[in-house]
This record gives sequence, structure tokens and C-alpha cells, in this order.
Amino acid sequence: MTPAHKELLQELQSYAPTAPTANALMERIAKRLHEKMTRYNWTGFYLVDPADAGYLIVGPYAGSFTPNARFPLNTGLCGAAATTGRVVVVQDVTSDPRYLAGSSLVKSEIVVPILVNKKIAAELDIESYFADTFTKPEQEFVEACAQVLATYLAKG
Repeated sequence: MTPAHKELLQELQSYAPTAPTANALMERIAKRLHEKMTRYNWTGFYLVDPADAGYLIVGPYAGSFTPNARFPLNTGLCGAAATTGRVVVVQDVTSDPRYLAGSSLVKSEIVVPILVNKKIAAELDIESYFADTFTKPEQEFVEACAQVLATYLAKG
């Protein structure tokens, strides 16, 4: 991780214990990642729909386009991460048929599932207008940011 990654991660980890709600924590994470990481053009969370666990719904986000608000759990890169419980990294979304377009400008995407008691609770989704954004150090950083929320939710 770069010094910038470490500094931002420490800021988020310091805020988490005092966050009044999970929603407030997600808002802070999405906003700060979007502000500080110049290649993160859309940063947000998808949550399992409390009304129907077969769907994901958009949660707090920061970015330059309106995301898909609700879609089936088995759809898109977010659905792939949710159903497998594994991180999905795509360096060129035009080459992956699973990509569910939020914006025609997006070139790469990472989705990190957030598990609580081994069940999908949410996911951190970041999209970039640049191909090859999510290198191994970037992936480790995004996973660490997602862990901040997972730790908070596990206390719930």
C-alpha cells in the first residue's frame, strides 16, 4: 500500500468506532475514496435488499453517474462477487460479458463482498474511467477499506 492508501485507511479506521450508523460509515468511506483516489470515478456500496434477498440495492455512493438502483443477485460483476463471496477485479469491462453498465465511460471495476457471519451483507464497488486501475496494491487497499465496514457490521 502507498502512503496515501495507508493514511486514508487509518482515517476510515479511526472514524469507524464513532460512526453513529452503518449508513454513516458507508457514506464516509464512499465520499473519502471518491475524493482522495483520483482514478476512483464511482465509489459505492450495494446492499442485500431487506425485502428480497435475491436482489442487491444501491446504498451510499459518491460519483459522477447514477448507478443501477436494484438488480438480481446473479447479475453483473456485483452479482458475481455476491454469489461467490470472492473479490471480482476486471481491468477492461468491455472484455467481460458479466459487466452491467452504469456508465459508458467505465473501463475497470473492482467489487469486494462484505461478509458478516459468512453471509453476504454488502459490497464495496469501485469503477474507474481508466483501464488497469485495480492493481494488486489497489485491490489490497480496497479490500482493507471494505474490512472497515465488515468489522463494524459484525459488532452489530
